[in-house]
Amino acid sequence: MFLVRWKMTRMMMMMIKKLLPVVLLLLIPLVAEGQDDDFGIWYSAGAKLGVTNRINADISAELRTFRNAGKIEQGFLEAGMEYKLTNFLSVEGSYRLTKALEDNSDYYFQHKAFVDLKSNVKTGSFTLQGRLRFQTRFKTYFEDVEDQYPDYTGRIKLKAMYRTAAFPVNPYIYTETFIPLNKKPGRFIGKNRFSAGVEYSITKKHSIEAGYIFQRDYLPHMTDENIINVGYNFKF
Repeated sequence: MFLVRWKMTRMMMMMIKKLLPVVLLLLIPLVAEGQDDDFGIWYSAGAKLGVTNRINADISAELRTFRNAGKIEQGFLEAGMEYKLTNFLSVEGSYRLTKALEDNSDYYFQHKAFVDLKSNVKTGSFTLQGRLRFQTRFKTYFEDVEDQYPDYTGRIKLKAMYRTAAFPVNPYIYTETFIPLNKKPGRFIGKNRFSAGVEYSITKKHSIEAGYIFQRDYLPHMTDENIINVGYNFKF
């Protein structure tokens, strides 16, 4: 067992060394175009419960910082229910209660609702995931008349994870695109995220993860944020 783990570790290190220069080359043009840069850390914890063979319930909490990780940007609680249509396709509905920092330097509640169509396909040691999300947000802090009405966003996320039974560390990459639907921002894409990280399975029920996210927000003006995310997950 030790020899197998050692060989897997060596193989993963070789893969990371080969992929790292490629990832850096892809990110350099993005960073070079940025007008404002920031750094933040996102802390999260989540739990999932299998209610039946087809129904899962989940709950999560997250705290996000920005301004070089020195100030809280927002915190939220989220709960949802997922229904498996097939072995690789599911739908989910969820609600998120957020308290976010607004332009007057105070924190106000926001209400978000999500409807997701998700796919999950395993091929060899890789798990490929896709998510099409419809999001609506209601604000309680109004700067103009438009803020009194909900805004709608479409989100497309693609993720790939490498898993093996002999090795508890599972590397992953993902990309996510945000598309404003009801307001007139002058752009088709409002935000992009690119991420790479690892998930470590402590036991079958407990896992932790850590990763890097590069986020580019185009609205109301172009800003870049470099984010470190750390999280804990539990399965009942």
